[in-house]
Amino acid sequence: MTWLDDVRWDANGLVPAIAQEKGTKDVLMFAWMNREALAKTVELGRAVYFSRSRGKLWFKGEESGHVQTVHSVRLDCDNDVVLLEVTQQGHEPGIACHTGRHSCFFQKYSEGAWQAVDPVLKDPESIYK
Repeated sequence: MTWLDDVRWDANGLVPAIAQEKGTKDVLMFAWMNREALAKTVELGRAVYFSRSRGKLWFKGEESGHVQTVHSVRLDCDNDVVLLEVTQQGHEPGIACHTGRHSCFFQKYSEGAWQAVDPVLKDPESIYK
């Protein structure tokens, strides 16, 4: 049995993963990991997720250049959620979201609707070619 066996994988062999920025503690994004993604993340010290839409490993930053260096990997009390402490790297440091924002959690509920409350730091059209 390995440390990967301690993780409570869902029926699809996945576990939720939260990326939190070292220092600020901002929650940057949420994604999924399979066993291979989690093992690669630990091995490389770089965030690797599993893309459900593409059905393959997703090395964060492989297209955008916005790589996440991983400082620590934590497992919650139920062993079914992974928390990564990361530094967001790249051409424009601090962009984690494909919308060109610092965090994927840029929308806030207010007065019956979702409002974008964080600015776009770089036009996504110029990030993804």
